[in-house]
Amino acid sequence: MSETNRPARDRHRHRHVLSALVQNQPGVLSHISGMLASRGYNIDSLAVGETEDPNLSRITFVVIGDDSQLEQVRKQLEKIVTVVKVIDISREAFVERDLMLIKVDASPERRAELRGLVQDFRGRIVDVSPEHLIIEVSGQESKVEAFIELMRPYGIRELARTGRIALVRSSRPVRTAPGEVVDADDEPEEVVGHSQL
Repeated sequence: MSETNRPARDRHRHRHVLSALVQNQPGVLSHISGMLASRGYNIDSLAVGETEDPNLSRITFVVIGDDSQLEQVRKQLEKIVTVVKVIDISREAFVERDLMLIKVDASPERRAELRGLVQDFRGRIVDVSPEHLIIEVSGQESKVEAFIELMRPYGIRELARTGRIALVRSSRPVRTAPGEVVDADDEPEEVVGHSQL
């Protein structure tokens, strides 16, 4: 559907990646998810983990919503005592990754073919059994989802994903030699601006 044909209420709804730096205490996640749920936002992806400071955790979550309404929610989240800061990093230049483990049917005659596909996606085979392989793939959401679709004809037995994690990029790219820029995955990123949390 073209932008002009979409209903007016949907024209400003976008995918937002929010990063919340919070005190590492019980109940913080329930406060955040409760506030989002009470305002009608579904969390599409959620990842939580300690930061470089063991007293702080970073919660990265993805929601779809109206820009102005979500900005109000972001400000309200920052009023929670245990929340240090919340930023909408989808407005910044950021690096985003998703980690997946996928168990697929792998008969001996198809293993060489599967190994080639895993290499093409820069994945790793982390477990081998007589009938299955468990494969680890990480990268941008689109890469992970493309690999899932590629595996469907082989037979997916189980699948687990971490949810997206993301960090705002530095204001300047790292250069190792004249004209060379380091990128861990050689994939284009969504670049909209730059800042630091």
